[in-house]
Amino acid sequence: MIQRIQTIWLLLATVVILGLFIFPYLNYIDLVGLGKKLFVTGEYSAVNNESVKQKSFILQTLGTIVVALVPLITIFQFKNRKLQIKLIYLSIVLVVLLGVWMYFTATSTLQLISQSFGANNIGVGFFLLPVAIILLAMALGGIRKDEKLIRSADRLR
Repeated sequence: MIQRIQTIWLLLATVVILGLFIFPYLNYIDLVGLGKKLFVTGEYSAVNNESVKQKSFILQTLGTIVVALVPLITIFQFKNRKLQIKLIYLSIVLVVLLGVWMYFTATSTLQLISQSFGANNIGVGFFLLPVAIILLAMALGGIRKDEKLIRSADRLR
């Protein structure tokens, strides 16, 4: 049913993944001394206290949208729990792949300015991905609990 707890977890996972559009996943200072940030939409530079887009990441933007839509679509598959479980596993794999993609984008950007990738450069966006995986795992547990309840009700009939 759509009003189960896994619906909340899946919706929260979607919101957390969409948070990548708001929070940067990399903060660094370039060779000139300008503060720069990497979002999934592109590279932004701080010029006169305003964010100016330097480079655009269209494929990463589309990939993030697809990754965010899979948990949202999973919510509406409530009549087919087996498909929901497969979609959640797919979501977890896609989130991990997005994280790897973001990591390689961040390291390649930092290599251009000969700076190492460290804890001082990590933005909030990198921490959103593990939160999304945890929320997806909690939704998976809720679906499995429902499946177990349905099987026990079928035995009683």
